[in-house]
Amino acid sequence: MDVGQRLRDSGYRLTPQRQLVWDVLRHARGHLTAEEIHERVSETVPDFNVASVYRTLSLLSELDLVQEVNLGDGKGHWEIAHSDEDFHLVCRGCATVEHHTGDLVERLRGHLGEQHGFVAEQVDIVVHGVCEACRTGEATG
Repeated sequence: MDVGQRLRDSGYRLTPQRQLVWDVLRHARGHLTAEEIHERVSETVPDFNVASVYRTLSLLSELDLVQEVNLGDGKGHWEIAHSDEDFHLVCRGCATVEHHTGDLVERLRGHLGEQHGFVAEQVDIVVHGVCEACRTGEATG
């Protein structure tokens, strides 16, 4: 995805600050809080303002380039935007977060439309439980 083109098409510039935040998210292994993004950007630009991170995340979210997800710890976590068909599996043992793709969201949308006349515009599913590695004692985290 060309974030610069997407920003320009929407009337915005790809500033160095926006590029830094985008790069951190793009290369992240996992979901990051705004504070974690700020820490990583500050490794490159020590005087980077945390408010710039929040402004950038807000803009990128508005343009559907990134999304915030609540993983159950009371903090917002950010990631590159993905289809609603992906949902999150959060292990309470090792705290890993996996993306899972299946037909669950599609079936939920169908049920809501058919049974309740409700059109779901966005679906965010976070499932909390215990992963197989933790259940079997093989977790390394």
